[in-house]
Amino acid sequence: VDAPRGISLQNGAVPGERGKQDKSIKRGNWGNQIEFVLTSVGYAVGLGNVWRFPYLCYRNGGGAFMFPYFIMLVFCGIPLFFMELSFGQFASQGCLGVWRVSPMFKGVGYGMMVVSTYIGIYYNVVICIAFYYFFVSMTRVLPWTYCSNSWNTPDCVGVLDGNLSSRAALNLTRLLNSTQKRTSPSEEYWRRYVLDLSDDIGNLGEVRLPLLGCLGVSWVVVFLCLIKGVKSSGKVVYFTATFPYVVLTILFVRGITLEGALTGITYYLTPQWDKILNAKVWGDAASQIFYSLGCAWGGLITMASYNKFHNNCYRDSIIISITNCATSVYAGFVIFSILGFMANHLGVDVSKVADHGPGLAFVAYPEALTLLPISPLWSILFFFMLILLGLGTQFCLLETLVTAIVDEVGNEWIIRRKTFVTLGVAVAGFLLGVPLTTQAGIYWLLLMDNYAASFSLVIISCIMCVAIMYIYGHRNYFKDIEMMLGFPPPLFFQICWRFISPAIIFFILVFTVIQYRPIAYNDYVYPAWAISIGFLMALSSVICIPIYAIYKLCRSEGDTLLERLKNATTASKDWGPALPEHRSGRYAPAFSPSTESHLEVQPLQPEKGRSEAVAASPVQGSNGSAHSQDSRL
Repeated sequence: VDAPRGISLQNGAVPGERGKQDKSIKRGNWGNQIEFVLTSVGYAVGLGNVWRFPYLCYRNGGGAFMFPYFIMLVFCGIPLFFMELSFGQFASQGCLGVWRVSPMFKGVGYGMMVVSTYIGIYYNVVICIAFYYFFVSMTRVLPWTYCSNSWNTPDCVGVLDGNLSSRAALNLTRLLNSTQKRTSPSEEYWRRYVLDLSDDIGNLGEVRLPLLGCLGVSWVVVFLCLIKGVKSSGKVVYFTATFPYVVLTILFVRGITLEGALTGITYYLTPQWDKILNAKVWGDAASQIFYSLGCAWGGLITMASYNKFHNNCYRDSIIISITNCATSVYAGFVIFSILGFMANHLGVDVSKVADHGPGLAFVAYPEALTLLPISPLWSILFFFMLILLGLGTQFCLLETLVTAIVDEVGNEWIIRRKTFVTLGVAVAGFLLGVPLTTQAGIYWLLLMDNYAASFSLVIISCIMCVAIMYIYGHRNYFKDIEMMLGFPPPLFFQICWRFISPAIIFFILVFTVIQYRPIAYNDYVYPAWAISIGFLMALSSVICIPIYAIYKLCRSEGDTLLERLKNATTASKDWGPALPEHRSGRYAPAFSPSTESHLEVQPLQPEKGRSEAVAASPVQGSNGSAHSQDSRL
């Protein structure tokens, strides 16, 4: 009996009062909207923005690459981002709970959990290496400055060795320009000291204790920041999501004042328009947008599930997506200004010093920093920025897993003990990360990075689009968004969701398969058994989808396969807004006085005309003030 009064009070509330009824006491909410936006920015803006995008841009036609990049952002990135945010916010559930919308596809949620697990394991190892470099930078002279250390080889040629005569400098220039690649002090420090790299992926060797200690530190930091879920992480992101921009700006100002910086930036931005006709450039642009925004990881659904029901996630998705891409472009200036300075100092082409991935973060850029006055300061700032960029993503990966587990069990007992679930997941993540701190750890890390979260993400995202738009029904979903936001999704997004975005996702999948090359690390080629393990990791997340679908079909009611299929894909009774005061229209409780006359129109997927009649009725039946929010339905 109280339900309609709750609905009318909620729908008739002025915006300033809405928060009182809009909070989920059971699950918790973000303290305010800034916390959600900052967390999502921290999640989307990760290490790839710094160590992958600038290199992709320079390799794929400089400024010309920006054209396909922003087209893919508009037609694929922002629509997918908005879809995931609205999906999680409407149901206030994590990546498993949202699949009440079509229970047969719950395997997509399990696939997202598997992907987030893999990424969470190796991502924190990268953060732990950044922690290690951060700690060793606290010295007067950076340890990778000179070639006079016990781990250096005769091939090592430093750019700052004290007795570097003019003849030696000439030899160095010749060596750099010849086909034989010189060995820099930073590369030897990375390979021979930090990693103590073994000769094969199967030869694990011993655990590198300094890295193990740093891995423990990074997991403790992540756990402490998530100890109270979004309540605590929402406060931490005020620092972790904003400070990297301060560091980027400091490094940018320092970089552009250096001699040769302009050469590096020119290399980064000079458009090569002929490359725009190359399919690889478009494929790289689409893949980078897709992976950079974190689509299909489950994190966006999870973060949005802690929003208040009427939050404008449409506005948020545009702000966060554009911020993410702008950060990538900005980071390119920071990276290439320093690399241009280093190339100028060595008298070589920028392409000789440009790199990506761990090679950029832990070899090329640190070496360039040794050429600067007060180099330890710049090194500390750079690695601190990498740590914060990594932590922002890691928070959401861990929260995705914890939220999925807690929502799935769903009883009071586990909700009260959510901290212990977080602790359990963090300890498991630490133990599973230990093999990545061995002498062969970097091989395994790159194997996971290349296979665990590659084409499987594309398949998961494609199936999610199809399930929401075509199985649940685009009309139903558009009405859900209108009920939540007060306006339907713009026509552009409706077209993208139904046709353009799935087509682009399919293109990325085809492109990934065509462009596939077996993984290699520098000169080391991975053996066939290691690549097989990589494919098994990729398959392990996708296989969840058909396995759960078959299980659900077997458990569904119905005499024929068609009946079972229909029941397995029909939205369950508890699909819809989580709080009773938001369950109006076709989600209104059957026993409520305002819906008694419409009991026969209660299925969750009625025809369009009849559902609109039901949607209009409870609003007008509540009281006069209820008109303001739902009259547009």
